[in-house]
Amino acid sequence: MGCYLICQTFLWGLGLPEEEAEFYDVYGLDEELLEMVPKPVLAVLFLYPITAESEAERKLEEEQEVLEKGKEGNDEVYFMRQTVGNACGTVGLLHAMGNVHSEIKLIEGSYLDKFFKATANMDPLERANFLEKDTEMEAAHSVAATAGDTEAPDVNTNVDTHFICFTCVNGGLYELDGRKSQTVLHGPSSPNTLLEDAAKVIKEFIEKNPGSLNFNVIALSKKT
Repeated sequence: MGCYLICQTFLWGLGLPEEEAEFYDVYGLDEELLEMVPKPVLAVLFLYPITAESEAERKLEEEQEVLEKGKEGNDEVYFMRQTVGNACGTVGLLHAMGNVHSEIKLIEGSYLDKFFKATANMDPLERANFLEKDTEMEAAHSVAATAGDTEAPDVNTNVDTHFICFTCVNGGLYELDGRKSQTVLHGPSSPNTLLEDAAKVIKEFIEKNPGSLNFNVIALSKKT
C-alpha cells in the first residue's frame, strides 16, 4: 500500500470523512508535476532521511531560532511536541489535521474530534503528554490499519526517516516538526500556493542530501 494510502486509511479510521479530503502522492517538485495535484491543498507531509549531518544542522538551527524568536512559538498554529519515540507519522498527521479545522468537518464524536477538542487550549508539550497517555490511540490506529482491503503498515514504522508537516496559517508557511521546540516560519504563503511554497523548502532539504532516495511528499487536498 502506498504511503498516501496509509495516511488516508489512518485518518479515515480516526474521524476524517472520506468526502471531505484525500491524500495524494506528489511525484516530483517540478511545476508540471505539482500541477497534477488536486487543489486546494490543505497540508503537505514530507518524509526525509535522518542523518548525522541533518541532526547536527537541526539542533544548530533550533538554537538559533530560539535565540532570535524566544522560546514561544505562534499560538495561532496548532503544534505539538513529539515525546513518543518513533511517532513522527502520527504527529505529522495530527499537525496536518489540527490546522485545517476551518476547512474540514470531522465526524462528531470521532477520535480526532475528541482529541482536538481536548487539546485545543494546551501548549505543545501538554499535547504531547496527552497523546503519550491516551490509551485510545492504539485502538484507533488498529481500526485504521485494517480499514482497507490491504492491511496498512504502521505510519511510524521506519525509524531512519522522519515526517514533518507544512501548513499555511494566516498567510504564513509553517514547518511543523515535533522534534523541534517551536514552529518554523518560512515566509508568506496562501491556500492557493501552499504546495508550491512547501516544494521550495523541500528542495532545500533534498539538496542537502542528494545521494538519498528516501524522500516522499504527500499532499492533503480538500475534495470539491
